[in-house]
Amino acid sequence: MKIKLNTVLLSLLSCNLAMAQKVNVKQAFSAAAKQTTLLVNNVNSARLLKPNLVSPRTVEKGQFKMVVSKDWTSGFFPAQLWYLYQYTKDNTWLDLARKYTQDIKKEQYNRGTHDLGFMIYCPFGNGYRLTGDTAYKAVIIQAARSLSSRFNKTAGVIKSWDHNGDKWKYPVIIDNMMNLELLFEATKMTGDSSFYKVAVSHADQTIKNHFRPDFSSYHVIDYDTLNAGKVLQKLTAQGYANESAWARGQAWALYGYTLCFRETRNKTYLAQADGIANFILNNKTTPADGIPYWDYNDPKIPNVSRDASAAAITASALYELAKYSNSAKRYKAAADKILYSLSTQYTSRIGGNYGFILEHSTGHLPAKSEIDVPINYADYYYLEALLRSK
Repeated sequence: MKIKLNTVLLSLLSCNLAMAQKVNVKQAFSAAAKQTTLLVNNVNSARLLKPNLVSPRTVEKGQFKMVVSKDWTSGFFPAQLWYLYQYTKDNTWLDLARKYTQDIKKEQYNRGTHDLGFMIYCPFGNGYRLTGDTAYKAVIIQAARSLSSRFNKTAGVIKSWDHNGDKWKYPVIIDNMMNLELLFEATKMTGDSSFYKVAVSHADQTIKNHFRPDFSSYHVIDYDTLNAGKVLQKLTAQGYANESAWARGQAWALYGYTLCFRETRNKTYLAQADGIANFILNNKTTPADGIPYWDYNDPKIPNVSRDASAAAITASALYELAKYSNSAKRYKAAADKILYSLSTQYTSRIGGNYGFILEHSTGHLPAKSEIDVPINYADYYYLEALLRSK
């Protein structure tokens, strides 16, 4: 009887602990709205001095940093405003979201970047979803055309970077998986299957070449487009080493294959997402709070920076993956834990960090850039995870 009673008590304690780890979404959005109101004010002040700067990116060495529309992170700020509108239904956020989304409109024609999913689909996709504004639809379709122009049939992938030609010939980064959603959406909007086919080809080649047997991902794969798409090099640019697992890269991969399964129902993509999730959740270097260090293989762990942005992306992806996978309960519990940690230990104090919501992200440690700072994509995926947690 005593053993049974102890078992029941332990079960109740475990249940109570699980309940205690749930985020109060209403409170979290209230705090996020206060911070974002401050952020908007700082953006407006900065633009009085430099009107070409459209979005806030980070705070580094105490300095508030804004970016122009062609920066890969430009779309996250207006997209964040769309999420605040979605949750609150407050037209103040709607007006702000519309205003700052327009500032990035011209990038629909930008053929010099693979990041049009981030830049265009995050703000315009959410704007179209929430308002049905056909002007947003036209921008999305044009952006998909621009992104498709970077596809190489021989290699079967979309080129990521045009810079550093001395280092690689045709570099493709794992981050690029995030931009496929734009292409899937364009096919649904137009009936033109070419966008869909490009996305599927890229996803298939990335499974083939980007991953190790343990489902961890390389950051950069360099292809030879003149020789049947042969892989020339497997590298990192932002991770600790070529063979290390850069934390945000693993998060991009998880999110990317989850969305690929959503759009195609191809079980290969679901299996890939499950494998990546297991790599992330089973990793022994991740601290108890679920927020990873910037790279899973940095030998200086635990004396290195965390990456709240990787955690936010992972949590958002896990909430969606839980809808499709047999491991739903595990994924949702892991996402709840990460979101609780972010909400209780990684948020800026109200009125701090110029209005950014989360702290302790790592952008590009090898370049000594954006280390242990707030950053706009962390805030965007944090709000998305909050919405999905409901």
